[in-house]
Amino acid sequence: MIAYLNGEITHKTPAFIYVDCHGVGYHVNISLNTYSKLENLQKIKIFTYLAIKEDDHSLYGFFDDDERSLFILLISVSGIGVNTARVILSYMNPDEVRTAIIHENAMALGKVKGIGPKTAKRIILDLKDKVIKESGSEHVVLFSPQNNLIKNEALAALIALGFPKPVVEKSIKFILDKDPNIEQVEDLIKQVLKQMN
Repeated sequence: MIAYLNGEITHKTPAFIYVDCHGVGYHVNISLNTYSKLENLQKIKIFTYLAIKEDDHSLYGFFDDDERSLFILLISVSGIGVNTARVILSYMNPDEVRTAIIHENAMALGKVKGIGPKTAKRIILDLKDKVIKESGSEHVVLFSPQNNLIKNEALAALIALGFPKPVVEKSIKFILDKDPNIEQVEDLIKQVLKQMN
């Protein structure tokens, strides 16, 4: 299996990139989560997963091994293929996916296109123990469903104000890591705006 590619990005879209490694161009499918992190990069080391079917060999790329590990866990669930796993990781970042699984938040997973209530419950049932074992208890403590709601509302508001999504996500994470007890979305937005000045 190809573990990672180290090279230059020669073509970039939110769904896939071309990575040139010593004259060979690789077509790499990516999630929006990965795209947001490599949007401004030209050179990259991207972790990969090779999906092999009878009629197709597709390469999936991830900005870090954390996202790739979660992707591999997701596709181990019956009914979750590579494209569905990529959609999940485009709709939610890895921390949000883990939080939804640990807190048994089937409603959050069910909002993802192509994931019905039964599939959401199957993901939780199959992966909860594995996710807790893999990530420890840090995600349980840092991210509560209330915390997540505030985070998403603040993110949407700041993007509407014209701030770039990757910058906003980074600021929100930094602030909530320092103070996970923020309860009002306005307080979080004010803190982010202060940090950006």
